[in-house]
Amino acid sequence: MRVAVLASGGKDSTLALYKVLKEDYEVKFLVSMIPLREDSWMFHYPNIKLMELFAGAVGIPLDKAETSGLKELELEDLRRIIEKLDVDGIVSGTIASSYQKNRIDKICGQLGLACITPLWQQKPESILKEILESKFEVIVTGVYAYGLGADWLGRKIDDEAVKHLLWRSKQYGISPVGEGGEYETLVVNAPIFRKKITVLEADKIWDGQRGYFLIKRAVLEDKLDGHISS
Repeated sequence: MRVAVLASGGKDSTLALYKVLKEDYEVKFLVSMIPLREDSWMFHYPNIKLMELFAGAVGIPLDKAETSGLKELELEDLRRIIEKLDVDGIVSGTIASSYQKNRIDKICGQLGLACITPLWQQKPESILKEILESKFEVIVTGVYAYGLGADWLGRKIDDEAVKHLLWRSKQYGISPVGEGGEYETLVVNAPIFRKKITVLEADKIWDGQRGYFLIKRAVLEDKLDGHISS
């Protein structure tokens, strides 16, 4: 089946991409929406403009478009880009958000496309475990929840970070995978990457309660092991 993957460069959409590639789907495109405001209901904001690098890293063509970021109107922006693609289905990395899934389902239904959600209703712990076991290199690019401070900006998601997220989830009720917008991420290397993303310059933008890791300069570099899995 020919598919397009809704991609932000974050861990969830990248894991969804990883899974469909392993299942031998033919991924024709990555689709990225670039919101013009921070509080988009559907799409990532920090560092979304790095998607050209991400697409180069995985070797898949990128189709992108700007969106107002306004509730519901951004869905029309997404529909306009999807309806032009010669694919049979759309892949998304949504985990538990009925708001996102229902709206993507609706667009796919209107266009006669399959809606594929490899992570839907999976336990957060299992998703984080799979990311670690699959050797994804993930950094935190935004934090928006109590209990996650400025020290998390640029932090790598490793065993210690996962333990902390699970503990914070029990303590404050946040989603360990950030499904509620508690934090956002960027995958800089993974088994499906042909090249890795290396951050050369970045600033931590923090207002005392929330903030983001603004990547000002990044490049693609060869992977030391040269290994690509499909």
